[in-house]
Amino acid sequence: MTSLPEVFTHANARHAGISDRDLYRMRDRGDIDRIARGIYARPGFEADPDLVEIAIRAPKATLCLTSALAFHDLTDDIPSAINVALPRSRRPPKTEAPVTWHRFDSDTFDIGRTTTPVTDQLSIGIYSPTRTIVDAYRLRHLYGTDQALEALKRWLRIGGNQPAALLDMASRFPKSAPAIRLTLETLL
Repeated sequence: MTSLPEVFTHANARHAGISDRDLYRMRDRGDIDRIARGIYARPGFEADPDLVEIAIRAPKATLCLTSALAFHDLTDDIPSAINVALPRSRRPPKTEAPVTWHRFDSDTFDIGRTTTPVTDQLSIGIYSPTRTIVDAYRLRHLYGTDQALEALKRWLRIGGNQPAALLDMASRFPKSAPAIRLTLETLL
């Protein structure tokens, strides 16, 4: 058991020599906690179990749209499901976590993508604030212009943010660039 990380899968346990029977016995005794189907953690685990499941089941998963805006404190909205992007070439996995999957173009998927830790050994992708604002404008037909405008206003209020950086990001997504440029001209 000590050879297993804080969060581990059924396959990790089998690889460490723990039989199915022993694994289920440990779960039933409370020696380990079930996070999701086939995913377990040691007791006292404090990370978000939904993000853990998403990060394990889809390594390229990237928090986007409202979830990323909330992470960057650019909105007061709390999504009922976690917004996660995958490249179009990837198929979304089945999860117990409430997830709204988005499929982004593989050519632009990694633009503005960074990672944030979920646990000491596990991280999940997240888009930068500028990429997230661009996506909010790009997909405003789905989520409305109010959310995109609020995010842009909040981003501008944060010291050190430069509109040129946002316009540079927007230039990589031509459909959103005119709307962002017009909004910036109005606000500034």
